[in-house]
Amino acid sequence: MFSGIVEEAGIVTKIEKEQDNMHITIHCSFASELKIDQSVAHNGVCLTVVKKSDGEYTVTAIRETLEKSNLGTLEPGDWVNLERSMKINSLLDGHLVQGHVDQTAICTEIKEAGGSWYYTFEYLPVTRNITVEKGSIAVNGVSLTVVNSKDCNFQTAIIPYTYEHTNFCKLQKGSIVNLEFDIIGKYIIRYSEIYLDSNHR
Repeated sequence: MFSGIVEEAGIVTKIEKEQDNMHITIHCSFASELKIDQSVAHNGVCLTVVKKSDGEYTVTAIRETLEKSNLGTLEPGDWVNLERSMKINSLLDGHLVQGHVDQTAICTEIKEAGGSWYYTFEYLPVTRNITVEKGSIAVNGVSLTVVNSKDCNFQTAIIPYTYEHTNFCKLQKGSIVNLEFDIIGKYIIRYSEIYLDSNHR
């Protein structure tokens, strides 16, 4: 489980493909602190550390992960948002993020707004995936508040700190990002569907 508060943006140093899998090696400041089998969120995708060396570590993304996220587009030199899993006694500064990406979205607009930025994202209509005004959503693993929620698109406001310490500063119009919708909202929708279905039998 994660909070959506990115620790830093790591840099991809190596990509290796092995059949349907992709091994991703990343350089970051806390690589030496990681352990084999530890979970780390990469652009919001929970992956397991399988190898580590000086200042770097490697994770493996399987075919399903590559198809449902933007990890398959990574190349050496790209920035990846990183977050280690939460500790039980730690503060929840963002919101509950599972590290299970629901789908990708496209950045359709970036507006500068007096020192902050508004990003607009558009996604394909998929059952149960919705946003609500002032609700939470994880974009590339970053816990953000939804602004201007509409059918299949929404905006988020990015403050300077987030812009500088995540890969949001690298996003452009047309960039593909990972979305994880609020788990509480998904449960509410699912229970509503079960309730309505049972009343129509």
